[in-house]
Order: sequence, then structure tokens, then C-alpha cells
Amino acid sequence: MKLSDFDFHLPEALIATRPAKPRSSARLLLAVGDDIADRSVADLPDILRPGDRLVLNNTKVIPARLNGTRTRPGAQGEGVAKIEVTLLEPMPGGGWSALAKPLRKLKPGETIRFSDALAAEVTGIAEGRLTLAFNCAGPDFDAALAETGDMPLPPYIAALRAPDAQDRDDYQPIFARHSGAVAAPTASLHFDAPLLEALRARGVEFTEVTLHVGAGTFLPVKVDDVATHRMHAEWGEVTPAAAAAINATRAAGGRVIPVGTTALRLIESAADAGGVLHPWQGSTDIFIYPGYRFRVTDALMTNFHLPKSTLLMLVSALMGQDRIRRIYEHATNSGYRFFSYGDASLLMPGPRDAD
Repeated sequence: MKLSDFDFHLPEALIATRPAKPRSSARLLLAVGDDIADRSVADLPDILRPGDRLVLNNTKVIPARLNGTRTRPGAQGEGVAKIEVTLLEPMPGGGWSALAKPLRKLKPGETIRFSDALAAEVTGIAEGRLTLAFNCAGPDFDAALAETGDMPLPPYIAALRAPDAQDRDDYQPIFARHSGAVAAPTASLHFDAPLLEALRARGVEFTEVTLHVGAGTFLPVKVDDVATHRMHAEWGEVTPAAAAAINATRAAGGRVIPVGTTALRLIESAADAGGVLHPWQGSTDIFIYPGYRFRVTDALMTNFHLPKSTLLMLVSALMGQDRIRRIYEHATNSGYRFFSYGDASLLMPGPRDAD
């Protein structure tokens, strides 16, 4: 299975730089087996059945992009360099792993100042990353980061425009609860309060899980043989209550539908070979590509993904490569908007595929 098997042409004009307003007005491509229909996210209460369970990722995106300065004494006075930092993940002991541009202008022991309240010492540099020790922690750190940082827009949006204040709302799910993600679970961005209320009235149930999405979600696949690709690890949790609720839905004949590939990867990591979900906490680097046998997932709501990406491989595993090619051809020909701020799809394999 080659990387080129997951390539397709995407016109730049289809890359969304702002989300639909209201959120639930985004378009929804509904694929049920071989059948494709053009719908709206607001139609979900008419599409789903009572007893279906949506699995939501309640991670909260932190404003992880910081702009600061490094000051270095020199023979001709102090040298000042502007540094852009993107936080990646917290480290054991309280530090952070991060990326920095330009990395070559930093040395261990130097300090980057981002604001009067926020600064960090470079404690190490290795393999293109640095580790940082901030001057505050806990609620003080959260407050300083909220005041100083920008939302970490994906590279394909950041290349087209700079982040702004509107992104603090737009790039955050309304049910986000647990801070730790540096990228949004973007299928969740389509949900607003009226849609959630309508789904509850329909008899659709909800379960929340947590997977802190890392910047590794944007890393390209660099191997030609996709089976040799190694996924980045992300921390997640399935509580005992969440596992019990999902198992009860399966036992009652309801459908388990993750909202987003992050929620899907987490529940598939926590399920055993018999399809029973167990309470789970830890890091997962599960890589789902064609040939994978799904354990608990019956369908998936997700956005449209990058060519040659692991996420495109995941949806190909769920629906089949030929179907995904047809689905994406329909999406591009019909003007669906792609990526994080784009439109959505609801992918439902046929009964034979789900067995």
C-alpha cells in the first residue's frame, strides 16, 4: 500500500479559512454504503436514530502559539531576537516540549520573554525541539497563556491568514472542558447549542471522552510504504462511566458514532478484540489504515482531510479506498470546503463492511 494511493487534487479555493456561521449551517456529505447525499449538519437529528450515541472529544485547545524575544548580551551591547514558539505537550515535572522559529537563535539556559507575566527558560534542545520551564504554573500559567498566546491554527490556514481574536471562539468546541490540546478536534466545531438540544430531543445520546490533540496531527507521512509509518502519541482518557455507556449502546443495538478521528482513535485504543470498551488512560499511537478491523465504531462524523494524510487513510479503512475516492471526488466537484474550518461528512459503512 503506497502513499500515492491516498493522493488527490484539491484546489486551494476549497480550503476554508473561516468556519460556517452558525456552526451547524455547514454542509454535510452523507455517505451510507455506496450512496452519497448532500445535506447540512443541522439535518443530523433527522439522519440519526433514537439510541444512537455520539462520542465527543471534550479536550480544550490552549492558545499555544507565543511570540517573544530572546535577549543576549554581546560585545556590542545586547542582541535581541524575535522568537515564535508553539507549545506541543506538557512534560513530566512541569516543563513543556515546544517548537521554535528560528531555533538556531536559542541556546540552553537562555530566557524567552513573552509578556510581563510570562517567560520561559530553554532547558534543552534536541531533534528540532526545545524544552521550556515557565516562570509560573497552575492557574497563573493558564491566565498568562490566555492573555498572551494565540490559537495554533493549522499550517494550511496559517499560510493564508494570521490568527485573530475570532479564532479564540471559532477554533474551540462548545463542549471543550479539559485543557491540553494544541489542535482542535475539528468535527466538534460544527456543534452549537440548538443542534445539541435537537439531537437530545431526538433521543440521540452523548458520551464524552478526552484526547489531547497534538501538533503531530499535522505531520506529513514521509514513507512510501504506509505500513511502516509511525504515528505520534497523544494522551487520552476513557472514564469508567464513558466505557459503560458505550458498551450499553452496543448491547442495545444502537450505533456508536465518534465525532472526529480523535474520538475514534481513542475508543478503538480502549476496546478489546471482542468489541468491549474498557476504562483507559494513557498515550495512544494507534495507526488506522486499510485492513484495520474496527472494534466499536459503527460510523464517523469527520471533516475532509489532507491528501496523503493518516486521517485520509483512517477514513479509507472505514469506508474502503474506492468509496473514499468517490466521496472526495464528489466533495471537490460539489464545492465542499476542506480541512479544519471546512464542511463535514457522516460516513456510514454498509452492514457487510461493519461486520
